[in-house]
Order: sequence, then C-alpha cells, then structure tokens
Amino acid sequence: MAAEEAVNLAELRDPQHDKDRVINPRWVIILGVCTHLGCVPIADAGDFGGYYCPCHGSHYDASGRIRKGPAPLNLEAPFYEFTEEDVVIAELCLRSSLEYVFF
Repeated sequence: MAAEEAVNLAELRDPQHDKDRVINPRWVIILGVCTHLGCVPIADAGDFGGYYCPCHGSHYDASGRIRKGPAPLNLEAPFYEFTEEDVVIAELCLRSSLEYVFF
C-alpha cells in the first residue's frame, strides 16, 4: 500500500487519499462493482496492480481508485470499523446511479 499512499492526488480523476479509504493497511474494503456500468472488476489485475474491469477496460489501483479507462469514480469504499474480532460494515453511501443489493 506504500505505492498508493505516494500517489499525487492531482493525477487522480476522483481524488481521494489512500488514508481516507483504508483504515487498516492489512485490509482493503471496497465494493467490487465498476463505477462505469456495474461490471465486476478482477482483483490483482490491470496496469496498477489493483483491479481491472474486463467489460470496458477500467483500471483501478490497489485502493480501488480509478486510474485509467471510462469509469468516472473510484470503487466505493463503504464506511466500516473494526471491532475486536470482526469487521463491521456500518453504512453504504451510493455515489453513482448504480443500485447495490446486499443479502
């Protein structure tokens, strides 16, 4: 995650500092839904070693920030917190017109 922390925010389409997206560097919690048209990105892939959307070619870094391709926004990083033993996802904020459904 050191590479993601060093990224110049001026280079990002949807500028968010890594420390605002990742609470614990051992875990990256994001929604695996491309912000372009809702496809599922492939992890550990793409030009930036993060996520690659095979539908239309969006490339995200390991923090889920859009770096290349048609996606307008970063992958959604929901509010979450760590308890002693669990990860609790407490709130989902939708930033696009996509609808997310959880079961």
